[in-house]
Amino acid sequence: MLKYNCIIVEDEPLAAEVIKDYILQIPFLQCKGICTDALYAMEMLQKEKIDLVFLDIHLPKLKGFDFIKALKHPPQIIITSAYQEYALQGYELNVVDYLLKPIEFSRFLMAVNKLKERITVEQPAITATTAERASLFFNVSKKKVKVYIDEILFIESIKEYIRITTKDKSILTKFQLGQIEEMLAQNGFLRVHRSFLVAKNKVEAFSATDVEINGRQIPIGRSYKELVMAMLG
Repeated sequence: MLKYNCIIVEDEPLAAEVIKDYILQIPFLQCKGICTDALYAMEMLQKEKIDLVFLDIHLPKLKGFDFIKALKHPPQIIITSAYQEYALQGYELNVVDYLLKPIEFSRFLMAVNKLKERITVEQPAITATTAERASLFFNVSKKKVKVYIDEILFIESIKEYIRITTKDKSILTKFQLGQIEEMLAQNGFLRVHRSFLVAKNKVEAFSATDVEINGRQIPIGRSYKELVMAMLG
């Protein structure tokens, strides 16, 4: 099952533990950490690929809404607050949901299901018939751009985005590398680095440290080296 990485940004230990306990009961969520302030959360977003933030509003150093506004490409946000009067402001910032403390599990479940629906709507679907090559449609600047799977050379992760490179073009779309890796699992793609997915049949040369595709040197991550050598060797 595909899991969405999330963090909790909450300065009240008891409230944070309640949310963490709820997350542990949701099969498609994985808690990557608890941040007691927004500045620490910003560091986490730089180090980890985070799909969802459970965010309190009243935080030390930097308030919750200011935190959202400071992010160039924010992940999905679910507000957790004791103050109902800020709900409208939250929705104006395109949050998934606004949960009022104390949070009941049933209400929490509704919120994370909204997240799943939102992400599913944004995901491209693979289309294929006997008469047509398999392809993907991606959201690019308010358009749906078609990419043929057999033309993809490699895919690079750039924070919340991926760059898909073919011989003729390169597109940038908001998507997670882990999600596209799962979708292309049966299409001959290989994860060689935490930030790179490559088409095995497009690899022109490789060494212990990198693979070469269309003249581009792509690094092999240390933790992926054994698998890559086995798959390519």
